[in-house]
Amino acid sequence: MINKGQNITALEKISPDPDSSFHIMVNPKLNDFFFWHFHPEIELVFIEGADGTRHVGDHISHYKASDLVLIGSYIPHLNFDYGIKTEYEKTVLHIQEDFLADVLIKTPEFNTIAQLFEKAAHGIVFGETTKNKLKQRIKQLHARQGFSRFLEVLDMLQLLSVSNDMQLLHEHPYQNSFHRKEQERLASIYDFIHAHYTEEISIQQAAAIANLSPEAFCRYFKRMTRLTFVDFLNRFRISQSKRLLRMDKSISEVCFECGFDSLSYFNRTFKKYNGEAPSAFKRRFAVHR
Repeated sequence: MINKGQNITALEKISPDPDSSFHIMVNPKLNDFFFWHFHPEIELVFIEGADGTRHVGDHISHYKASDLVLIGSYIPHLNFDYGIKTEYEKTVLHIQEDFLADVLIKTPEFNTIAQLFEKAAHGIVFGETTKNKLKQRIKQLHARQGFSRFLEVLDMLQLLSVSNDMQLLHEHPYQNSFHRKEQERLASIYDFIHAHYTEEISIQQAAAIANLSPEAFCRYFKRMTRLTFVDFLNRFRISQSKRLLRMDKSISEVCFECGFDSLSYFNRTFKKYNGEAPSAFKRRFAVHR
């Protein structure tokens, strides 16, 4: 599980549910948090009641009303509820990377599921027909236990594997550039951001943490995260600002506590990423308290 107060982590560590090959999250509500991450587990995500951004690997597009996506091992992706302001439901199923590895190869009945996992390395989005067939089953999956859940996941994977309305998000299998050394380097940068985002942070400082020149660091960071360092830092700070605004802190307090040195720049940046001013965000959540 993700602790909303913790650092953004590039490599997410996921443990299966007790006595299960799977891990299920229901409505984790991370819409206020920019969480660009990857993990060895294959991920099936379904979200309903929202218009949002589908950012998987190098692919960026938008979904309307709902989305059903299968993401292969180690493909970096953004949480599908990031920035969503409407009420929505979200279920995330994590399947172990080596799930039925030998069985898939040796059992003809599993051929199409084995092929589905190969296609998942591209990232797959499914259309309305498949979403309508599976949405209730996915939403109710957390209520199943043990062998019943196992069989239900297998059956859903079989249905996905023969879907006629799937679309690959990348032309070729996505090659994750995050080897262990770079994971550790990126984690050290994230740790630095988390520890110092309330202060002024320069590219030179971040580059020094990564032991790179500023120019090399900018290229490296963009390659690893698909964002510039300044964009990533601003998104992180805005995520933190939302948490503080929901605690009913003043906009001025939140601005400077999150490392912005100008109230006008904070307001512009907040609106850029959220489509509304911090004052509107604060009022909206005050209504629900």
